[in-house]
Amino acid sequence: MNKLELTQTLKERCNLTKQEADEIVKIFFSEMTNAFANGNRVEIRGLCSFFMKKYEGYTGRNPKTAKKVQVPPKKLPFFKCGKDLKERVDYPAN
Repeated sequence: MNKLELTQTLKERCNLTKQEADEIVKIFFSEMTNAFANGNRVEIRGLCSFFMKKYEGYTGRNPKTAKKVQVPPKKLPFFKCGKDLKERVDYPAN
């Protein structure tokens, strides 16, 4: 499912206009992005959680030139599946 399909589903199920549904989806993702930018964890109970993982800087190697390069520290978002989602995916209802 992509953002457009999510907007369409929200529009149909909640009897919203396309603009209203699109705005709701934009607000949702914007707030998630803001939480990440502020270093906060995002948790949607029963579905998943997103958190930032910090990596220390290290000395790497450029594969083309074999020269050593310093890789700066970085943060990356991670997704962790919730219990309900795991069970639903692993044991789908017939």
